[in-house]
Amino acid sequence: MLELNILRDDTGKISSLVTCLQDYDLLHTALLNKGSAFTQAERQTFLLAGLLPHNIETLEQQSARAYLQYQNQPTNLSKNIYLNWLHDHNETLFYRLVTDHLEQMLPIIYTPTISQAVEYFSLEYRNPRGLYISYTDQKHIEKILDQQLSPHISLMVVTDGEGVLGIGDQGIGGMCIANSKLMVYILGAGVHPYYTLPVQLDMGTNNQQLLNDPRYLGWRHERISGQAYDDFIEQFVQAVKKKLPHVFLHWEDLGRDNARRILERYQNQLLTMNGDIQGTGSTTVACVLAGTKVANIPLTDHRIVIFGAGTAGIGIADELTSLFQYHGLSAEIARTKFWLIDKPGLLTTAIPTLSPGQKPYARQIEEIQRWQVKNPSFISLEEVIHNIKPTILIGCSAVASAFTQASITAMATYVERPIIMPLSNPTHKSEATPEELLHWTEGKAIIAIGGPFPDVTYKQRRIRIAQSNNAFAFPGIGLGVMAVKANKLTNDMMRIAAQALNESSPVHQDKNAPLLPKISEIQLASHRIAHAVATEARQAGCAQIDPSITIDTAIQQISWEPKYYPYRLKKE
Repeated sequence: MLELNILRDDTGKISSLVTCLQDYDLLHTALLNKGSAFTQAERQTFLLAGLLPHNIETLEQQSARAYLQYQNQPTNLSKNIYLNWLHDHNETLFYRLVTDHLEQMLPIIYTPTISQAVEYFSLEYRNPRGLYISYTDQKHIEKILDQQLSPHISLMVVTDGEGVLGIGDQGIGGMCIANSKLMVYILGAGVHPYYTLPVQLDMGTNNQQLLNDPRYLGWRHERISGQAYDDFIEQFVQAVKKKLPHVFLHWEDLGRDNARRILERYQNQLLTMNGDIQGTGSTTVACVLAGTKVANIPLTDHRIVIFGAGTAGIGIADELTSLFQYHGLSAEIARTKFWLIDKPGLLTTAIPTLSPGQKPYARQIEEIQRWQVKNPSFISLEEVIHNIKPTILIGCSAVASAFTQASITAMATYVERPIIMPLSNPTHKSEATPEELLHWTEGKAIIAIGGPFPDVTYKQRRIRIAQSNNAFAFPGIGLGVMAVKANKLTNDMMRIAAQALNESSPVHQDKNAPLLPKISEIQLASHRIAHAVATEARQAGCAQIDPSITIDTAIQQISWEPKYYPYRLKKE
């Protein structure tokens, strides 16, 4: 367990770091290692003489060399492996390198390449990072936390690996997701890595390929479910609350039913968020708000089809419902603005297998009886479009090419400027490509897409497509609630986060611009979100820091940037 004293000046900026580590212990601690950049004085003080090459480099020189090494990697997966190796050896250099090349490297360490890294986790495993708690450890959770948990941890990303992106149950490989999410917190909002911890809850797996793989590193058992699952989660949450009562618990890539149940059970007990439900929902709301400005349709007049009614799809519907309520609609009226489509087709009250999250959005069977459809027991996307003439179409299905030319052409026939958002990741699972959408709608579509796609040339005009990546939302939300030590994350905070992200949209200066900023501008957006969320937390009485501390100071006090700080030796 790393013990580190972080000294700050009067403005809250880091001035120096104090550690008792020396020689190889210091060089092998990724958060503190400077490699060839240790100064001559530090080499003497920390007993590094003879352990490093003679030449003393700057961080900029190290980053330039690391970039050449990165470029020599032949595939996106090998690039991901290289960057994770660098992260395991020198975190400051890793974050400086990725910050300098964020547009290029975020898709490598995060979506879409992270899906490959998850699948290859056991094969490519090199270095333990984070906390692994298996179901077989259920009687020892507090002991594990006592042994491994630093009291400085403010942020945990926790997964059980059941619902990873569009590739499903990946067991212990979910740890890649937890790590990559924390990287985005640090890159996107400047959260100090010392305050973060990824956690993999190993509940087994139902992925037979993993169970049959002799290299699989997780618990070889079919996935725990039902009451046994809930009891294990309860033990974990209560142990964390006891050890770290102010921690921000971010859940990621849980199974559909578990994700919602856990969020609803604990959201009023501690500071917690589900990234798939709330993070994705918040980013999508920001896109809808920006798209509404371009489409020139009143917000509450939209008709919204969501194709894929799983964790993300229902999360988006819930966040938009909350927004409509803020703008004067009742919850019941707000939900009538949605038509959700999943494996059984359009969700209706006649379907007996609806999940608790889906039921409020099921359409009444009497409504469908008036429609012209081939088979009332399975109503397709194209049939929904012809019958309701939607203004917004959102894809969360992980079904590649699900948005057909016929469906999109029909939508553009009924609506002058349709808002179309294929959000599924990884990119090969996208419901449509930006190029297809522009050509099928004759350039009328207002587009945001989940994965990183290149610019599209349409009618001799180069068009940047907004990437509706939840990396725009969750880092700023986390920074804001952690800065003021909020005791919970409220619906109003989520709404305000989406509004703050919307205010960063380029469409407010140019209606022909993309719906969201460039990925390289993510820190500016995150800090705007953090300030708005922290202010709302304080006004709502949820903040637990001294009222005399300004929001800007509170944010500065937990912030970090990838640079080498002076070190002092702590005397034992």
